[in-house]
Order: sequence, then C-alpha cells, then structure tokens
Amino acid sequence: MNSKEIYSLLEKKHLQFNQADFIADDPISIPHRYSKKQDIEIMGFWASMLAWGQRKTIINKCLQLTEMMDDAPYDFIINHQENDLKPFLNFKHRTFNDLDTLYFLSFFKHHYQYHDSLEEAFTKGMKEGYDDVENALIHFHEYFFSLEDAPQRTRKHIASPARKSACKRLNMFLRWMVRKDNQGVDFGIWNSIHTSQLICPLDVHVERVARKLGLLERKQSDWKAAQELTTRLKIYDSNDPVKYDFSLFGLGIENYNFTS
Repeated sequence: MNSKEIYSLLEKKHLQFNQADFIADDPISIPHRYSKKQDIEIMGFWASMLAWGQRKTIINKCLQLTEMMDDAPYDFIINHQENDLKPFLNFKHRTFNDLDTLYFLSFFKHHYQYHDSLEEAFTKGMKEGYDDVENALIHFHEYFFSLEDAPQRTRKHIASPARKSACKRLNMFLRWMVRKDNQGVDFGIWNSIHTSQLICPLDVHVERVARKLGLLERKQSDWKAAQELTTRLKIYDSNDPVKYDFSLFGLGIENYNFTS
C-alpha cells in the first residue's frame, strides 16, 4: 500500500472504531461508569494497569475493585480506615496480587492528599518543548514508588521507558485522559499534556498491523519501537497521531485482509 492508501485506511478505521459502541466491551468502560474527575482517573488507571488477558476478565476484575470501594473510588481512597482494606487481601488478577493492590491504594491516598488530580503525577516530569511523554513516564515511575513501603515486586506492574519498556498500558491510560474529540470514547480531562506528545500504545494487534503497513520496522517491541510507530503516524496527523490507535487495533481484531 502506498502512503495515500494507508492514510485513507487509517482514517476510515478511526471513524469506524472511535465510537461510543466500542466502550461496552473494552476496559475503558470502567472509568466511563463515573463522572467525577478523580473517580475517572483512579479507575482509568487501574483498568489500564490490569489490561492484560481477556477483556471480559479485565472488566470483571475491575468491577470487583469498584465493589470493594463501595462504587466511590475517590471517596474510599481518601476516607478509608485500616479495617476497610480486608476485602482487598483476596484480590488477584494474573500476577497482580493483594500486596500490589494495597500499595496502589496507598499511593492514591498519598497523592490525593496533596493534589487534586492524578495529572500532576505525570506533568512533574514534563518541561516545555518536550516532543513526547518519555520523561513524564520515567518521573511517574520514580514518584509512584517513592513511598517508604513500596514493594519491590509491584515495580513490574508499572512500566518505564528507562527500562526500555514500550509502556503500552501507561500510554493507553494517557490516551484516555488526554485525547479530546466528540466521539465519547476518550475522556480528554487533562490539559497539560498535548495530544502530539502522546505515544501510541503498542499492543500485539497494533504491532502486527503496523508492521504489515510498513509503519514499524524495529524488531524489538520496546520504547523505541513505540516512538518509531508514533513518528510514522505523525505523517498522517501531526497533532493527534494516537487517534490511529483505534485504526490499528480495529484492523487487528477484525483480521483485515491486506492482500485483497
């Protein structure tokens, strides 16, 4: 496919998959249960961090968390007592266990005691003129594990470009929080990070399709690969390249026939 044909396909599939009916079967449905900014941030972060495996299972696990927080995440985070944490001792999703869960709760409580929004946890690592969110994610990882009781094992659940990770789940979370359009999928409730600074989440569907379209050549599935893909996508929309995450993911799940 030539560049013009790729652009046409990406635009067509973006319009097809960036729709409200996409929400119900996706982990983004979890933060869409809420209207308060902090509730959206907390459950958006948790849903994205637990987003590996079958989407139905991810959604069900997140719903368990919301039930344990009385369906009011921010209020629970700020006001819970030690005794309220007992139900979380039984929470597990794949390799994410009770110790990880309790630390997430500790971090949220610590952060929201001093800040109104989770956005500030990311923007502390951003400076004027940065091309992308690399330093924001590196700083966020350091900040997230800055509490005295941070478990070593929990570090594997929060990726960082400093460890060459593609940071798929963090990039997905940032897409949810930052992107603004009228389609009703992404929230667009953060303003300090620009859509042009976002990096495309590099999941298996996106990677496979990107390689077929010639948008990704790097062999490793790492941070530099995610940057390479995003740079290629900027050819088609320099202001909002990550909107094509919808296109690439959608093409992947529908097993689009590139030879027809």
